[in-house]
Amino acid sequence: MIADYHIEDEFALEYDMILINPPVAKASEPPAGLASLSGALNHHGIRHVVLDANLEGLHFLINSSPWNRVERPDAWTARALRNVERNISALKQWEIYKSIAKYNRAVIDINRVIEKSTVIADVTVGLANYQHAQLSPLKSGDLLFAAENPENNPFFSYFNKRLPRLIEEKQPAIIGLSISFLSQALCAFAMLGFLKRLSPNTKLICGGGLITSWLKGPGRDGRLQQLFAGLVDYFVEGPGERELLRLAGINVDGDLTCSPDYEFTDPCEYLSPGGVLPYSSSSGCFWNKCSFCPENAEGNSYIPVNIDKARADISSLVEKTKPTLMHLLDNSISPLLMRSLIDNPPGVHWYGFARIYRDLIDMDFCAALKKSGCVMLKLGVESGDQSVLDRMQKGIDLQTVSAALKSLHASGISTYVYLLFGTPYENLTSARSTLEFTETHSSEISFLNVALFNLPVSSSAAKSVRTKSFYEGDLTLYTDFEHPDGWSRMAVRQFIEGEFKRNPSVADILKREPRFFTSNHAAFFVMHRL
Repeated sequence: MIADYHIEDEFALEYDMILINPPVAKASEPPAGLASLSGALNHHGIRHVVLDANLEGLHFLINSSPWNRVERPDAWTARALRNVERNISALKQWEIYKSIAKYNRAVIDINRVIEKSTVIADVTVGLANYQHAQLSPLKSGDLLFAAENPENNPFFSYFNKRLPRLIEEKQPAIIGLSISFLSQALCAFAMLGFLKRLSPNTKLICGGGLITSWLKGPGRDGRLQQLFAGLVDYFVEGPGERELLRLAGINVDGDLTCSPDYEFTDPCEYLSPGGVLPYSSSSGCFWNKCSFCPENAEGNSYIPVNIDKARADISSLVEKTKPTLMHLLDNSISPLLMRSLIDNPPGVHWYGFARIYRDLIDMDFCAALKKSGCVMLKLGVESGDQSVLDRMQKGIDLQTVSAALKSLHASGISTYVYLLFGTPYENLTSARSTLEFTETHSSEISFLNVALFNLPVSSSAAKSVRTKSFYEGDLTLYTDFEHPDGWSRMAVRQFIEGEFKRNPSVADILKREPRFFTSNHAAFFVMHRL
């Protein structure tokens, strides 16, 4: 649904739309959300253009005469500048994915060039993040300040050149920005302010994962529209295909049958060794019971794509885009889709998130998954203590987790395991059980994501503990809490850094982590061995 407004007939489109993916996000693959929107618009004959301003903006910073921006660069910066083109080229070749040390040195140096490409005070830009020392993406006032002062954004030189020409050429009635991550928010609002100034009669629409989370936050009904009145005309909650079509005067009853369209992309421009095809066969999570999960807290329904359509989509997209790798974006790949991929191999290597269930302990099933092209599964294990998992309502048992890790490893499928420390259900003793479990299974765990728990404001877990201020800002999605066992956030962090990560078996796994791109590039280190 489109939040807090009614579509009037006079807003129906007669001209083009521009859809924008703003900086900063990982530029390893094209934005899947905009591909879905583009597919729906193309299917119904709506003229539009998709702009990956994140990819273009990062390339602009890298190539915008960096030597002129840095006076007397230090040795590290000088080396990074001197080798930046070679390092970018290396990320698009397979050779560097044979050595994590060479890879990390290359991406760290590229990141250094991006950091040094701007002289704007208080701003740090990188390959995967955007930070401002004075402005917070969680404060509506700071977002408005960014909109009122777009010249202070390090990407201003880029969009000051790019957007006027595009708007003059397309004369759009609507410009939509997809804002999925906090790292995009300040840049997106700087672009919104610039666009409102440049083309005041053009309607501005915002959607994406972060916008949906804000719209679904507690007590925020209608407030987002009020906070940004005069800047943003429409906010879209959830999938935006139906809403964009309604704005274009097309009402679609029932399910939309459109497939994603990646014609706007040039796979050679992304920082990966070949094209990556992102595809989602569902929204929401089919389990959707975990007490700590934002999906549950936001009340997001599980909506799968019909399996026959998903099979046809994948076949068609692989044929059209000729990708090196397919990235399945589902919160958890359904057992039905896994079996479909086994029965109808996509003809390309693939990876994605999976829920641990009994099929994954079956060696024949795992071997069939491997044969279908699966190179890596991302697994939300969260804890190595059964009582913690039970209280999380995770719905898995450690015996099954252990057997699944062994079967996947024996079948040649790598695992990217996610662990979560500091939940209200965990204490130091149970955290050490997780360490013991990880150490025991270190030979079966290929990669690790170790996270410090953030409590969603509207989660069921937040109702059972005493909460307190966490992040300042009226748009914060998380809250701090008083741990029932007194295990403070600082103590949790000390355990992670001082005990867990220093365990030799854990440290060996963490050394394999691709810097900045993390799981988005991990599969390439697996594929180079195939």
